[in-house]
Amino acid sequence: MCATCGCDSDVKVTMHEPGHQHTHHDTATDHSHADHSHKKVLDVEKDILHENDLLAQRNRGYFDAKNILALNLVSSPGSGKTSLLERTLTDMKGQLDFYVIEGDQQTTNDADRIHATGTKVVQINTGKGCHLDAHMVLHAVQGIKPTENAVLFIENVGNLVCPAMFDLGEKERVVIISVTEGDDKPLKYPDMFYSSTLCIINKIDLLPYVSFDMEKVKANAKKINPVLEILALSCTSGEGLTQWYDWLKSKVLATEQAV
Repeated sequence: MCATCGCDSDVKVTMHEPGHQHTHHDTATDHSHADHSHKKVLDVEKDILHENDLLAQRNRGYFDAKNILALNLVSSPGSGKTSLLERTLTDMKGQLDFYVIEGDQQTTNDADRIHATGTKVVQINTGKGCHLDAHMVLHAVQGIKPTENAVLFIENVGNLVCPAMFDLGEKERVVIISVTEGDDKPLKYPDMFYSSTLCIINKIDLLPYVSFDMEKVKANAKKINPVLEILALSCTSGEGLTQWYDWLKSKVLATEQAV
């Protein structure tokens, strides 16, 4: 049991690549205990986050050494992370080398969708867990073996709370919201928006049909994180995708120049 959020830590990893697939379980030690004193919970949380941060630094060192741009995609369920990945991997095929780590509680549905684009992908099923952590990503990367100068998308479990606490070793954290959600989302989940570098407002093709104030959500996001970059797009109509692709290319270039 994860002391930081109370989620189960039983993990299943499924590889998706041409001609090869395997599954293994990684079951963590149960951290539950009879004494639920506030001090002990805080001590355990501190230990877990400290261990996670050490592993995140290990992941980051690996990504830096191989010049891999790792992006942690976070959002509420249904904001369109997988659809954005599908469209990106299809439109930019041949321009960059892409790898994907998919995080969900159950099923390989999202990994199957990504695999259909011809991209190498690994699915992490967290069971009752509500977030990915650096240890899960470490094992997934060992299995997927991304090449140098690649882009690694890490699609986190749909949740705007717990994933904000866990550094995965990513270079950029991209928070995605859709116009079908409230424009007060940044104010309700400030930690996620504060810790992100880019906010994507998705499904703007639905703006005529929903009550969503674009300027208000941008202002709310800037209240939380004044340096947060914001892009608005639609995976259905294609509007705004060029700006997203340009952002990706600029980050790849910056990673190359940093070597």
